[in-house]
Amino acid sequence: MTVPPPAPPPPPEDRWLLPAPLRPLAIVTGLLLSGLGVLGTVLPGMPGTVFLIGAAWLFSRSSPRFERWLLDLPLVGPLVDDYRRGLGMPRRAKWIAYLSIAIAVSFSLGRIPVLVGQVCWVLVGLAGIWYIAARVPTKA
Repeated sequence: MTVPPPAPPPPPEDRWLLPAPLRPLAIVTGLLLSGLGVLGTVLPGMPGTVFLIGAAWLFSRSSPRFERWLLDLPLVGPLVDDYRRGLGMPRRAKWIAYLSIAIAVSFSLGRIPVLVGQVCWVLVGLAGIWYIAARVPTKA
């Protein structure tokens, strides 16, 4: 009995795509994250880039067309592209992020009735500030 030859590998652009049944869900989720990301670029205190990076990842795994659409948006594309290339954030954007985190934590702290919850919330804010300061490169 002869063994059939192994199937050729998928083309490079299809290698990382999600299975076909999951792609519509990934596209819808990516569109939702895109909307949240655009809102985050306008609303103070709401992060935008993290949602846009998530949307770009989902689109890269589900629809190259939607990925290209997202990266071609003038407000969004450069942020995601800089992140993907490891260029980091401009110094001004980092300071805005630090202040946004500090203000959001400060304003919401009084709404947490338990001291342990308040301490945890402050630690979450400090972890976000630490991550941006230590792990995200500063773009020159």
